[in-house]
Amino acid sequence: MMMTSEWASIMDEGDSLTQMILSSEQAEYFKQAYFAVYTDDLLKRQIASFTRLKEQYEDVQRFGKYHPDYQHVMKSIRVQKRALDMNERVATLKLAENELQDLLDQVSLLIGKTVSDSVKVPVSNPFFAAASDSSCSTGSCGTGGSCGCSA
Repeated sequence: MMMTSEWASIMDEGDSLTQMILSSEQAEYFKQAYFAVYTDDLLKRQIASFTRLKEQYEDVQRFGKYHPDYQHVMKSIRVQKRALDMNERVATLKLAENELQDLLDQVSLLIGKTVSDSVKVPVSNPFFAAASDSSCSTGSCGTGGSCGCSA
């Protein structure tokens, strides 16, 4: 494929969009939250411990309740996950991730609609999928719902 001036322009616009997203409030909030989590030595150790426990969990899942460490691993992983989820910095990071993902979903939908109204854009938040202007009046085309449209 040859590089034309139109393609070069599209690439430049893509780079510009990337810079706008990276300098957005959501991206800055995510960077700060990420930095807060991964510069805390105690929290980094807890995350590393949880990661090792997840590996044990995957091993235990192969054998199920017949694995000799099943009860211990299952209880430990729930306790450690709860402790991490209750940590204020981790909770803030998860919120920041969700906000950034919502921004990316919105941008994806805008780009998809610019190309064509019939473009299906996968999004992580079902609100955006239902809120998008589709040809289906019920908004359930392609999602396994019952749809009565003729699209």
